[in-house]
Amino acid sequence: MSANASFLQMFSTITESGELRLELIEKPIPTPGPDQVLVKIEATPINPSDQGVMFGRADISAAQTIGSGNSTVLSAPVPQQAMPAMKARLGQALAVGNEGAGTVVATGSSELAKSLSGKIVAVMGGSMYAQYRCVDAAACLPLLEGHTAKDGASCFVNPLTALSMIETMKMEGHSALVHTAAASNLGQMLVRICKDDGVELVNVVRKPEQAAMLRDMGAKYVVDSSSADFMAELTDAIHATGATLAFDATGGGTLASDILTCMEAAAARTPGAYSIYGSVKHKQVYLYGNLDVSATKLQRAYGMAWGVGGWLLPNFLAKAGMEIAVRLRARVARELTTTFASHYTNELSLVEALDAETVRQYYAKHTGEKFLICPQK
Repeated sequence: MSANASFLQMFSTITESGELRLELIEKPIPTPGPDQVLVKIEATPINPSDQGVMFGRADISAAQTIGSGNSTVLSAPVPQQAMPAMKARLGQALAVGNEGAGTVVATGSSELAKSLSGKIVAVMGGSMYAQYRCVDAAACLPLLEGHTAKDGASCFVNPLTALSMIETMKMEGHSALVHTAAASNLGQMLVRICKDDGVELVNVVRKPEQAAMLRDMGAKYVVDSSSADFMAELTDAIHATGATLAFDATGGGTLASDILTCMEAAAARTPGAYSIYGSVKHKQVYLYGNLDVSATKLQRAYGMAWGVGGWLLPNFLAKAGMEIAVRLRARVARELTTTFASHYTNELSLVEALDAETVRQYYAKHTGEKFLICPQK
């Protein structure tokens, strides 16, 4: 690799005038430090968590693409009322892409770094929508023999989130889970994990065909929120499983409150001493996504033993500690093409990922759809 070699990387900027610019910028290929490796990024997914940085509060329905080739730019207006929330990032070119995978093409001098030479590794650490990424060797997850970069591209965010939901359940003394947007890639992983681990799981979906798909996968409890009997069916499933913990990917609206209401109704079916404060067992809903960006509405008809809070994977892993994180990563590597397999709707080059019509497709975040960027394409 020549000393003057360069690569393309995607950056997102929101200007003072209220314009989003998503573009490719040419950067010099870095030389790894002693404990670092240089990864040629071959596959990196577009997760909902990536889109917050990519687009901010821009109006993607009004987005347009200007230029061509490596000079392609996606431009979109940011509504005036959304600008105050964007104040901290105005004028800053932010690198995007949480995770990805590729081949180690250069290493530093440490033994760990050198041991990764030529290997396909997965990495989580930001700035992944790029042709190359220099990272600490310790941050790399070497893939097993026979696994490709596409197999490993999504092996951090969704797999570790799904596994960490189970860990949270155990650490906080719950015995079963409720999960919303359950037909997603992550939701399907959670179905497989819970089936293998003997954990009772209530899956909440939005369409009959999604419910049918999960049942075909072996999911026992699937509830369709479009059903006229949704609340009664959800209460039945929660009563059958004893679930007192839920992870909600939608965030907005009344769904979190509805789940708590059904948990309380399920608890009331078990005879016990009456209390004006409701059931004794703590009921918890964690919001871990924002598929619905409207306000979260709580109707508080479920006693006093409840909580609603935010949940973020990096925060959980920091709290759980290195031993648990290493154990979860090892399981992901072992089950990469089975339990944690991801399926992609489309594969895009860096330039194609800036096409306005394509952006509108993946920005829609349709359940079950997932797009992959292949920076070497």
